[in-house]
Amino acid sequence: MTEETKNPVGRPSKYDPSYCERVIQLGADGNSKEAIAVELGVTWRTLLNWADEFPEFLQALEEAKNREMVWFEKIAKKHMIESPGSDRLNTALWGRSVAARFPVKYRENNKVEVTGRNDGPIQVDHVHDFATQLMEELLGMRQDDAESGNRK
Repeated sequence: MTEETKNPVGRPSKYDPSYCERVIQLGADGNSKEAIAVELGVTWRTLLNWADEFPEFLQALEEAKNREMVWFEKIAKKHMIESPGSDRLNTALWGRSVAARFPVKYRENNKVEVTGRNDGPIQVDHVHDFATQLMEELLGMRQDDAESGNRK
């Protein structure tokens, strides 16, 4: 066998350059990378490997992600108003959309601080470690059993 006719190591790749167009279309339909992997009959890890090995596939995945985002933005814009012809805003959808798109201005931040009396540190008077106590009791019982067995 010459160097050219040797069997390659591992299974042959299922990669097909025609997947690039399919990936882009699946993204345009709003599919995630995980859904794209399922549609192609491969794992998410395989998509990553193909993206590392084939630059055109990486570009297709990037384009699919852009188109996926556009699909979701169009849906959000379409349903931003509660019902067609209404002037009533779907405030929950609007709030989540602007918080995601403009986090510096619209993101809600919640902060909880816990302090002790008079804004001092939290005082801990007594901590009881039940697990340690239980282990000590069990070991003591075992030792008592062993000693009583020796006396018989």
